[in-house]
Amino acid sequence: MQTLRFLLFPFAILYGIITSIRNCLYTIGLFKRTSFDIPTIAVGNLSVGGTGKTPMVEYIIRLLKDQYQITTLSRGYKRKSEGFILANDHTTMEEIGDEPFQYHSKFDNINVAVDAKRVNGIHSILKNKPDTQAVILDDAFQHLAAKAGFYILLTTYDEPYYSDYMLPTGNLRESRSGAKRANIVIVTKCPKNLTLENQRNITEKLNLKTGQLSFFTYIEFSKLAYTKSRSVSLELLKNEDYILVAGIAKPQSFFDHLKNEETECLTFPDHHHFSPSDVELILQKAGNKNIITTEKDYVRLQNLIPSERLYYLPIQTSFINNHEVFDKIILDYVGTSTRNS
Repeated sequence: MQTLRFLLFPFAILYGIITSIRNCLYTIGLFKRTSFDIPTIAVGNLSVGGTGKTPMVEYIIRLLKDQYQITTLSRGYKRKSEGFILANDHTTMEEIGDEPFQYHSKFDNINVAVDAKRVNGIHSILKNKPDTQAVILDDAFQHLAAKAGFYILLTTYDEPYYSDYMLPTGNLRESRSGAKRANIVIVTKCPKNLTLENQRNITEKLNLKTGQLSFFTYIEFSKLAYTKSRSVSLELLKNEDYILVAGIAKPQSFFDHLKNEETECLTFPDHHHFSPSDVELILQKAGNKNIITTEKDYVRLQNLIPSERLYYLPIQTSFINNHEVFDKIILDYVGTSTRNS
């Protein structure tokens, strides 16, 4: 696989040239960018998937939801619908996609919308929910037509953008220079005990421009696993037999947290829609064992697997240090922008 990617390097150069020209056309104004009067926070990455966007969006939701009326706007990847949709009590996962449905199911008093065209999506939000005070744009770093007021760029500790290459040789959607659009760069999925010295070394490699700040986060796993009707201590659940099922971009940390030498791990593609044959395979591999999956996969599996056997393990983004600084920056941006609007 690595040899194939190396052979595709000329295509990576071509892809880089095309994306750079596109970005330049937006910068010089030949392609229109639309700004908005309300605070808009774009969370995204330079690479393809697996940087921890969903837990980061949830962190910002928790930070803002008790003070402001917020709406999340996502593309709704792999949803079975088109155009703008604002979630309501009858909305299904198939209509809006797994990540938006997770936000919709998990948080009260926020609005959740999907639209592949972010400009239209924001206009539609303001029309249908005029009390909206801030919009969180999920996975919108490359959507330059909608000019967000604040950009948060995520990159992983194991695969930082400064060591990566353009698709198809690497995993970058655009060149590393795209990081200059970010207000904040967050290195995700770090070891919890990452030292200040290592943080400084990584920050130097990020090559931040004046005014940009870097933060470091890790994934914190819940101490409770959940079924549709109950919760159970993860330590108690670990004493029982189970298999692990994941259909996310980079499931290794999930597997590593839960597996032992005898645990069977089933891996499916990111955002995978589970077919009857997939469900049959999962149940066959499980036998009489419990099934533990990720929170994102649970929203796709919950109506396909017997509820008393299907557990999910939530995760959260946690800052290694300086979370108060990050929180203040976001709260100040939203508060100032809201007052100005």
